[in-house]
Amino acid sequence: MMKVADFLKAGCEVTILFADLHGYLDNMKAPWELLQLRAQYYEAVIKAMLKSLEVPLEKLKFVKGTDYQLSREYTLDVYKLSSIVTDHDARKAGAEVVKQVAHPLLSGLLYPALQALDEEYLKVDAQFGGVDQRKIFMFAEKYLPQLGYKKRVHFMNPMIPGLTGDKMSSSDPDSKIDLIDGPAAVKKKIKKAFCEPGNVTNNGLLSFAQFVIFPYLGKQEFEIKRKEEHGGNVNYATIEALTEAYRTEEVYPLDLKNSVAEYINQLLAPVVAEFQSKELKKLSSQAYPPISTKGAKGAPLVEAEIDISRIDIRVGKIVEITAHPDAESLYVEKIDVGEEEPRTVISGLRHFVPMEQLEGALVAVVCNLKPANMRGIKSQGMLLCASDSDHKTVEVLRVPVGSIPGERITGDMYTSDPDKQLNPKKKIFEKVQLELSTNASLEVTYKGEHLKTSVGPITAPSIKNAVIR
Repeated sequence: MMKVADFLKAGCEVTILFADLHGYLDNMKAPWELLQLRAQYYEAVIKAMLKSLEVPLEKLKFVKGTDYQLSREYTLDVYKLSSIVTDHDARKAGAEVVKQVAHPLLSGLLYPALQALDEEYLKVDAQFGGVDQRKIFMFAEKYLPQLGYKKRVHFMNPMIPGLTGDKMSSSDPDSKIDLIDGPAAVKKKIKKAFCEPGNVTNNGLLSFAQFVIFPYLGKQEFEIKRKEEHGGNVNYATIEALTEAYRTEEVYPLDLKNSVAEYINQLLAPVVAEFQSKELKKLSSQAYPPISTKGAKGAPLVEAEIDISRIDIRVGKIVEITAHPDAESLYVEKIDVGEEEPRTVISGLRHFVPMEQLEGALVAVVCNLKPANMRGIKSQGMLLCASDSDHKTVEVLRVPVGSIPGERITGDMYTSDPDKQLNPKKKIFEKVQLELSTNASLEVTYKGEHLKTSVGPITAPSIKNAVIR
């Protein structure tokens, strides 16, 4: 994406091809019914990323392969290519790109031919890709002239090793950073990354620093922040200097991990924020629907560990609040939690917090409890509050200003998808609640991990070592 930004800044006209048909042919990586949705998803992600880099988008366009690859002319050219391309050349061209299996399908052998023809049908002067595309590029240079089409220029980018030390893979989420990964997910992945002391070979973090962070920083230096007793802060003007410092162990793995995670989150923050909108959240869930973990009779195959990742806690904004008509201790709140309509939530705060203090406030809301009737009105969530041990003082938790309604609240080490709805018989929330409290700095923690949004930590106004309920 950084190189695409360079092309656009240089004034080039850039066409990004969503090779939807290719994706299906490559061992059916993408189901037909999801191709259109995934093209829309990636267009939104790419635009958000480029806008965050302040890149002009006037000369950028997106094309789907199926917009032209099913035409009569294109199909005829595929047949023409199939009459001159050998099985050996087709296999060789796709060896690093097409998924290799013991008994390959004919569709995989067509993949290089389609990518070669794309150059002609998109009317481009050059094609850009990773070095793993080089054999397909050579294939195109050999065969396009045999159909009477001109040879194109080919640009290649080095392949960044995955976070595991091997090749980045879409089937291994821990090997890569997704463009809409939140701060907690980024930190968790970076924390687990392969990063041996002094090892600069296949070091995904150093490669990411070289090809993403240093170009992003421009003339700014790469800063490693650490305590004075660990050497203090240190800056590096070039990737060579940083690599040498890591090789000689002047920079330790934790130093590098912390800095890379901070820069990645800084880079992705505008993208993550944009994808908090209702429309893009809906598109994300449609393009990549959650994988079912149900057995034949609908029972979970494996019972997930009980921790706060099971709880769907979101940023909410109270848009309306009234007194409950039939209970003097209850409020009825309408809370925006990032869905199409605000949720109705009943809270027992009437004797503790003035109504005017709650109206318009950002709050933390548990959103996957089973709805419950409270004096004739169904409550669709629960406001999280801090309380002293004898429940005489109750305070609504503070969510940092700038947090977006619907954004998830959790800790760095607890980023798994929450349950759709908690089973009340299993007392999951009640068990998690036992580990929730505020610390001496008033920050809400779970087993020592701070709960936070992308903006900052969740806090209590004044109660230290509070019970969270």
